[in-house]
Amino acid sequence: MPHRVVVLALDGLLPFELGIPQRIFGLARTADPQGRGRGRKLYDVVTCSVRPPGPVRTDADFTITVEHGPEALATADTVVVPASYELGPVHDEGRLTEELAAALAYVRPGTRMVSICTGSYVLAAAGYLDGRPATTHWSSADHFQQLFPAVRVDPDVLFIDDGDVLTSAGVAAGIDLCLHMVRRDHGTAVANDVARRTVVPPHRDGGQAQYIQRPIPDTQFATTTTARAWALGRLERPIQLRDMAQQESMSVRTFTRRFREEVGVSPVQWLTQQRVELARRLLESTDLSIDQVARDAGFGTPTSLRQHLQTALGVSPTVYRRTFRSTAGHRA
Repeated sequence: MPHRVVVLALDGLLPFELGIPQRIFGLARTADPQGRGRGRKLYDVVTCSVRPPGPVRTDADFTITVEHGPEALATADTVVVPASYELGPVHDEGRLTEELAAALAYVRPGTRMVSICTGSYVLAAAGYLDGRPATTHWSSADHFQQLFPAVRVDPDVLFIDDGDVLTSAGVAAGIDLCLHMVRRDHGTAVANDVARRTVVPPHRDGGQAQYIQRPIPDTQFATTTTARAWALGRLERPIQLRDMAQQESMSVRTFTRRFREEVGVSPVQWLTQQRVELARRLLESTDLSIDQVARDAGFGTPTSLRQHLQTALGVSPTVYRRTFRSTAGHRA
């Protein structure tokens, strides 16, 4: 049976965010081994309300009709809570309303819990985030941390995967998170197919720090795009910070500052992220030895690859390959 995703629609919801899970998970399908089209659906997505079926207000000039009540939460393998502008005591006091608490009581133990943007307030008020890392929209991060001191808030990232509880930053970061979940569940090829059909990048660099309003950079230093493209074409080789700066005819200091303004992380952090992503693709889609993957991804040694993959993903290269090759098989 397809993995059941239940999206909880709350009054004051943002229609864009409500549609993200349906769009991303709804497009995910297995590959057809005979090449005659797309395979079976991998997810079954339904939307429910905290009340019996009926209208739910949005933040726009229309309402939506939801055909499932809170009982649908009992059928969920994954629950997604999009943002709402009418959270009331959840946002103001950090506590659930009786109606919302009763709805969440239907959720079975072990269900994967996910929030988009300020939907994280609901997860935090329900206790799902106590002692865990989490994120939310950068403009709400300080308030969120004050309201829920037991949560380890990271305001800079696009999303956080803490196993069975995942949180994303504002709005479009919900797309990043849902694509990440498809990739985690079924591998790179499926996630990339969904991204292509949705016409979005399968992975965005950096975090939400790059979207916080800052003074506009001096126009004489336009972008660091050339340096990034140059580096991506030679990830298997040693890359020094000064080499990247030279691609933009900048000093190392200026380049580092501009790079962080545009991407949200330092050049060294970005290079590590790109090499981890390349290593993941090679582990999933090739039979190269771990030694060769380490060299081709620019880590040099299996030990370095193992350390970086463990830090980024919490697993060794061998475990990662076994998980994704067995889950999705050999894919083009």
